[in-house]
Amino acid sequence: MTIRNWFIFFFKALMIGGIVTGVLGLIIRWEDAFAPYLSSGEYGEFLAAFLWMVIVGFTMSVVSQMGFFAYLTVHQFGVNIFKSLRLWNWVQLLIIAIVIFDLVVFRFMPSAETNNQLFLYLGLLVFLLATALIVAYFKAKWTNKQAFISALFFMIVVTTLEWLPVLMVRENNIDSWVALLLFPILAVNAYQLLKLPKYNAKSEVDRINLEKRRKARADAAKA
Repeated sequence: MTIRNWFIFFFKALMIGGIVTGVLGLIIRWEDAFAPYLSSGEYGEFLAAFLWMVIVGFTMSVVSQMGFFAYLTVHQFGVNIFKSLRLWNWVQLLIIAIVIFDLVVFRFMPSAETNNQLFLYLGLLVFLLATALIVAYFKAKWTNKQAFISALFFMIVVTTLEWLPVLMVRENNIDSWVALLLFPILAVNAYQLLKLPKYNAKSEVDRINLEKRRKARADAAKA
């Protein structure tokens, strides 16, 4: 990918993370972070709280982008180590199952103090899995069928790893953050997975055009 296209790719992912977190933060954390300022007429503080949510979204976007490019490296290592994409896909499916089991048994169940909390966590897990399946379906449809398992792995395993720090926090009122931060991670990861081929293709066209311009200048200089 060229620097220009990488910057566009990075900036759009950054905006997705910030907008999703800012908008959903207004809904999910309204009572805790926004309503008190609005009811007391502290509009500056209200705006500052919203901007803080956007900055949190920017941070999650950067984390997601780091995770994405790390996964591209891990994926290539996996294919090289197992000498077969099919075998690597089976390994990825096994890791997906382990991660889901870990989430339910070692993260959600010990953390949930009430049934409502457990239902919230399980609902978020269902949303994560549903989103992963949809994104993997379109990835396979728009590229090739063999990409389905890898896309599913990225959307479930890598998203979970990026989501894990907030899941490990043991504080009051953490549930709203657990719910909120899942959405920008999923949104940015889905964007990266589905749009990377477009920017790679644009970069290839840009390189070809640049080479043509260089050749034209060289020919003109000789003439």
